[in-house]
Amino acid sequence: MPITAPDYSWYFTDGTSFACGRDMTGTLSAVRVGELALSTGQVVACDPFVYLGSGDVEPFTVAVEPGRYAVDAAVATLVRPGAEPESRPHTRVAAVRLVIRDVEVAGWELALLPGQDPAELGEEEYFGYGVDAGTGCFYDASAENAFPGTQEEEGAVWAAMESVGHGPDVFMAQGEDGHNLAGFTSGWGDGSYPTWIGRAADGSVACFLTDFFVVPHESESESESETETGAGAGAETEVQAP
Repeated sequence: MPITAPDYSWYFTDGTSFACGRDMTGTLSAVRVGELALSTGQVVACDPFVYLGSGDVEPFTVAVEPGRYAVDAAVATLVRPGAEPESRPHTRVAAVRLVIRDVEVAGWELALLPGQDPAELGEEEYFGYGVDAGTGCFYDASAENAFPGTQEEEGAVWAAMESVGHGPDVFMAQGEDGHNLAGFTSGWGDGSYPTWIGRAADGSVACFLTDFFVVPHESESESESETETGAGAGAETEVQAP
């Protein structure tokens, strides 16, 4: 069956710890990225430095009511037990969620683009967006052309990213005509990452969440253990990018 979503609620619980690989541990904290304006309610997720303004990305098939919604990042601080403390903490963005309703999530489903069918996915496969510049984002579909210059390495998105100090690499960029964008570094960097839709018990959309695979899923942890004992590696994943 396709990849399944873990319990993401604890990703955004400050102080939650996890094992990361064979020699690192991580501690999670929730960081408010900002408030995203959705003037149409059609959500786009992509690498802004590669796809924003290109015309090559589409919004997810599930839309929400127009409005302004909080964006939170689950930031992992990683350490090697016994190592000397670093002058700058080693942090990675583990996941980011666009909060539509601040309620408990009862179930998860993959966020899809037009033409994508989960029935076509095989074992541990998923649909996701491609990252080639180490960064992801959320924005409203109507903001596609509100950030001129992004493809030329200039403009509001580049300025916002470059203004990030020594904290977690998350930022808000202000575009033209009241549009904005929530940006964030993508876990370990380039790759392909799934976005999930969390639904409340009544079926309404609670959030959109992109997982950057910093926190190992249970199946990945099991595969690592099997590899160490010579039993083999985990399954590959299929990803479809814009």
